[in-house]
Amino acid sequence: MRAIWKGAVSFGLVNVPVRLFSATQEHDIRFHQVHREDGGRIRMKRVCSACGEEVAWDQLAKGYEAEDGRLVVLTDEDFEQLPLATGREIDVVEFVPTGQVDPMLFGKSYYLEPDARAAKPYALLREALAATDRVAVVKVALRQRESLAVLRVLDKVIMMQTLLWPDEIRAADFPILEEDVELRPQELRMAASLVDSMAADFEPEEFEDDYQQALVKLVEAKLEGAEPAPVEAGEESATEVVDLLSALQASVDRAKASRGEKPEKKAPVKKAAPAKKTAKKAPAKKTAKKTPARKTA
Repeated sequence: MRAIWKGAVSFGLVNVPVRLFSATQEHDIRFHQVHREDGGRIRMKRVCSACGEEVAWDQLAKGYEAEDGRLVVLTDEDFEQLPLATGREIDVVEFVPTGQVDPMLFGKSYYLEPDARAAKPYALLREALAATDRVAVVKVALRQRESLAVLRVLDKVIMMQTLLWPDEIRAADFPILEEDVELRPQELRMAASLVDSMAADFEPEEFEDDYQQALVKLVEAKLEGAEPAPVEAGEESATEVVDLLSALQASVDRAKASRGEKPEKKAPVKKAAPAKKTAKKAPAKKTAKKTPARKTA
């Protein structure tokens, strides 16, 4: 890895010289825009909309357009005059409990490597954070912009994770959530049972990017001039829940089956006893026709 920033962590009167390394990398395949007919690369030209001429890199500047249409142009010299109080330092502002930082605020992650002469103060800061179960809230200037970040411990390394500023978080405004929803006790019990049946320890190594793997195979097949293998379609998820309780029960059974467990035997539902069929009355026996009484003389 190559360091992207050099500076020092400053807390109190202690300075810890460190180097900053990006802790993550994307595994997406990068594509170029090409001409479908001959595969030629498509080049984008920087053309001025006012004069129609192509503009060189050294002639570019940053412009901001106000709501009323006015435009102000800022040059590199303008940006250099802006104050960056943190300079080349990671300035510790305060130490806060780990659970108080909402994960929604987290941005990019970095590793901090101590300088050869700073191993002891680095270890001291690391052990202090771990012992107190706190993170350090810091300010740092990265790419000519001041950022808010936290320092936290991961195994033996101190990580820095940039944070979004509070005004960059949107509020969740959904009127439907204000409506009262009636939940039956059996539905709550079944939902809790589903959670228990799918409970596990998070092991990120167990998960794979199926789309990325299929894309790599597709590209490799194209490079070899072979026909790509057909991709198996995944199971379609239900789009409509007719009976929530039945759907929860089916979900629990499927989760247990995926773990090799037998689904619980469902208690037989007592059905109303069908009405007793009345015996069909036997057809009345036809009585023999009475012979007419003989008339007496």
